[in-house]
Amino acid sequence: MAPDGTAPEKYDVKRAHRELYAPSSKDFVLVEVPPMQYLAVDGHGDPNTTPAYAEAVEALFGVAYAVKFASKKGLGRDFTVAPLEGLWWADDPSAFAANDRAAWNWTMLIAQPDWIDEAAVAAGVEATRAKGRGSPSLDALRLMRLTEGMSAQILHLGPFADEAPTLARLHHEWMPKHGLTFNGPHHEVYLSDPRRTAPEKLRTVLRQPVREA
Repeated sequence: MAPDGTAPEKYDVKRAHRELYAPSSKDFVLVEVPPMQYLAVDGHGDPNTTPAYAEAVEALFGVAYAVKFASKKGLGRDFTVAPLEGLWWADDPSAFAANDRAAWNWTMLIAQPDWIDEAAVAAGVEATRAKGRGSPSLDALRLMRLTEGMSAQILHLGPFADEAPTLARLHHEWMPKHGLTFNGPHHEVYLSDPRRTAPEKLRTVLRQPVREA
């Protein structure tokens, strides 16, 4: 409780960092991304067909809600579970242009408030496991701190499969024009639930950490 007896305001990363989660869809903008921490699970392969991808997402949300409820009960600090995010890369960058999804590497993420620590995450993993949701992804889940710094981003409206032209424009036109080059994996923030949203209405933040070329 706060000193005046009121409950602390419920934390929502989308409100706390609005510039990172509500960019314009008209053109790329540069943002400064502060160090942030996430629940994270690594994987490899086509997200549409690799069972490990679905397992990773299930493990992340299971632990995210377990951590949230424990924080509210034990610390009196509540927060909104953040949207799913992902880092994407390939050993051969041409795998993206060729849409060779079997060659993709990924780290799926859910942002966590700064007061959540490794002990809280470990307890969340055990609470999720106790509900019979054990999986290799749950065993591999960790708390990860990510520092991206200067990044270019845009809001993509529509199916995931239609991102390629926007990314090509970023990589081959916008970044060279502004004297910038890559400084980390491609980052996506999934503001819409694809299970409940028509493909043409999906909202996805496309983010690329950059540095001066």
